[in-house]
Amino acid sequence: MKHQKTIFAAAGLGLLLLGVPAPAMGQANHTQKEFGKEYIDAIAVSTRYVSKRPAEADRLFRSEVIEKYIKDVKKKLKDTPYLAWMFENCYPNTLDTTVHYTEDEQGRPDTFVYTGDIHAMWGRDSGAQVYPYVKFAAKDKNLKRMLAGVIRRQFKNIVFDPYANAFNRYPDAKGYWMTDDTDMKPELHERKYEIDSLCYPIRLAYEYWKETGDTSVFDELWIQTVESVLHTFKEQQRKDGLGPYHFTRVTDRQLDTVCNRGWGAPCKPVGLIASVFRPSDDATTYLFLVPSNFMAVTSLRKAAEILTAVNHRADLAAQCVALADEVHQALMKYAIYRHPKYGPIYAFEVDGFGNQLIMDDANVPSLLAMPYLGDVDIDDPIYQNTRRFVWSEDNPYFFRGKAGEGIGGPHVGLDMPWPMSVMMRAFTSKDDKEIQACVQMLMDTDAGTGVIHESFHKDDANNYTRPWFAWQNTLFGELISKLVDEEKILKVKK
Repeated sequence: MKHQKTIFAAAGLGLLLLGVPAPAMGQANHTQKEFGKEYIDAIAVSTRYVSKRPAEADRLFRSEVIEKYIKDVKKKLKDTPYLAWMFENCYPNTLDTTVHYTEDEQGRPDTFVYTGDIHAMWGRDSGAQVYPYVKFAAKDKNLKRMLAGVIRRQFKNIVFDPYANAFNRYPDAKGYWMTDDTDMKPELHERKYEIDSLCYPIRLAYEYWKETGDTSVFDELWIQTVESVLHTFKEQQRKDGLGPYHFTRVTDRQLDTVCNRGWGAPCKPVGLIASVFRPSDDATTYLFLVPSNFMAVTSLRKAAEILTAVNHRADLAAQCVALADEVHQALMKYAIYRHPKYGPIYAFEVDGFGNQLIMDDANVPSLLAMPYLGDVDIDDPIYQNTRRFVWSEDNPYFFRGKAGEGIGGPHVGLDMPWPMSVMMRAFTSKDDKEIQACVQMLMDTDAGTGVIHESFHKDDANNYTRPWFAWQNTLFGELISKLVDEEKILKVKK
């Protein structure tokens, strides 16, 4: 399973969208281009120190502030040239290749963000992809406007269909997943209901507000978004039946469809929120996905803060807080497992009947990533027990081999750790040696390409999936940026 043979399968057939034309851009220093197989072939080549960025004229979005920051970081990493090269390739990857900025008929920003090789916009991926750039928004008006466009587009998507995980840039009545048995529409790339798809946009909007003070994105569309999120979450507490959402697909992949004719496994209404799919886009085993419920709690509280300070909507804010409190109480009651080796840990999924799935998956939100998202305190003793468990072979989806180690998941399969898990280990560590080991592993498992991949084989990093995965690239840049800003210059080899 060499990477040349797995590129398109791992891309989820998203390359079918490559031919869609792009409208002209009216803002910022960039030009429109559709990146496809030619770009994938270029970044998949092992060519040390050759830039993997597109030609400057082809980059979709340019921020002079970020370009200067990249140069500054490279200077600080002058003693680790390979790491500096990877940072320059990865950090701007979302801006270079996936951001499509336009304006709507009223002149308001509207930004569509591809996930990379799949030319569709995920609520999760898009929110995570641009998140590392928010800290520069107050210094760059074009960047600020582009980010506002992402937020507005995410809000529109949620209001259009809160149960969808991915959207097309333009309606496509012949989309590949249009035959799925769910309420598919031409505007949707895929309709897998995942809690985190409703949380990442709130996370991005909240951070944008804190960094810029801009409240223009919190208009009536924002109010509609919060109302939609609240309605969906309450619906999926399943206190009054199964709700409207169901999903089945004709497929040979077990976790690409949903049991019980699309309604999912039985769950007992205990206050938790059902998530039919995981952040990996795999179906849940038990519907109450614990890390996503934790993220819902945090997101609802952030929404309440905005509603109170900006919109003066105490009524809606109170609903958010009440639901957050209810979910958190249920997590404390149902989501903790007494492990015979590690002590009390957080389960990955539960059903309210007493069944618990004890594992972790690489995709974020994950159990490992909860402090990174601000969902639990890093010093929480139950989290620390959980962290030791998930990064061990007692976690059925932890893999260790000659090339590297990390957490994977059923989405790609056995023996394929995800670099995302290695990054989350670094983000949630207070141990400089552990952080250094994580960065070293990320450098050693890039297959000489200078970019980060979806997953790699534990014994052979040249065997990997998805050579162009913008979220992982930008997340790597975020990690290195954090370490450099904290003056933790790393003593890595290569």
